[in-house]
Amino acid sequence: MLNPRARAAPVPSAPVRTLPEGFDVSRLAPSLAQGWGIVPTEADYLAVGFGSYHWGVSGDDGRRHFVTVDDLDHKPWFGRTREAAHVGLAKAFDTARDLIGDCALEFVVAPLPTTQGTAIHRVGERHTVAVFPFVEGRSGDFGDELTPTDRAELLHLLGRLHRASPQAATPRVDVPFPERGDLELALQEVDRTWNGGPYSEPARAWLVDRSATLRRQLREFDRLHGQLTHDDLVITHGEPHPGNLIRGDDHLVLIDWDTVALAPPERDLWMLSGPDGQALTEYVDATGHEVDPAALALYRLAWSLGDVGSFISLFRAGHEHTEDTEQAWDSLTGST
Repeated sequence: MLNPRARAAPVPSAPVRTLPEGFDVSRLAPSLAQGWGIVPTEADYLAVGFGSYHWGVSGDDGRRHFVTVDDLDHKPWFGRTREAAHVGLAKAFDTARDLIGDCALEFVVAPLPTTQGTAIHRVGERHTVAVFPFVEGRSGDFGDELTPTDRAELLHLLGRLHRASPQAATPRVDVPFPERGDLELALQEVDRTWNGGPYSEPARAWLVDRSATLRRQLREFDRLHGQLTHDDLVITHGEPHPGNLIRGDDHLVLIDWDTVALAPPERDLWMLSGPDGQALTEYVDATGHEVDPAALALYRLAWSLGDVGSFISLFRAGHEHTEDTEQAWDSLTGST
């Protein structure tokens, strides 16, 4: 019998997360049985990562799986509707599977196919379930500093990824900052009272103090985006930071492929470059791609503004004081 107890995974500094909003945990076991023929005997909620919800699941055959539940209301890079998010997520995970099967990229951790051959299983209107191999190893957190060895290996892996042939399913990201509309609306309404929940008015006060800086950054974003060319689109992971890396016995693997997309290489590379775009010589030597400093600056700024837009949108909407919203508040107030 499935035991859906929640407990924190033994990952240092992992953010604690509440269970997914609106998701009936009792539907997890039948979804796994229907979608993958997995009969769970135990499921531990793993309070790790951001954006998705994870369980470690053991089946009656003794195999261990990493199960992800995604909330289609919180995938803005795919679109603003649940159907757009569902289609985009399916394409992203299909791309990850193709990168293993067609491109022989063994470092990609892709979802296991359902009995129908799809990458995800829909649960109601709002959620999807995906099943991944359970990877043993040591994972990191977003803010961790890579060791020289890990950094060099990651640049090598990204070089291989960026040289892979584009797949038919791969989504394309033309707007590197999908949260812009939310942020601009909040800036327009910063003089009105926000009544969404306990963090609404503190978030508004935070935004008032930084509104001039954020408007200046938006203008800089537009300037940089106007210079961006799409002459060299490659398959990018989107978030190749330490939190999405697992170090096995002798190699790195990349997880969380829901942000995979066709985009300029700098969409990945800014996370591994210094402020001036230096320290990417290994990548340039391997790929022949001359890194564009303006594109690095664009994606660095898009990440920062996107975080602010996401948190502000959360706090303007209806919310309660939970471990998730407390973590989001700490993240917002720690940003520029």
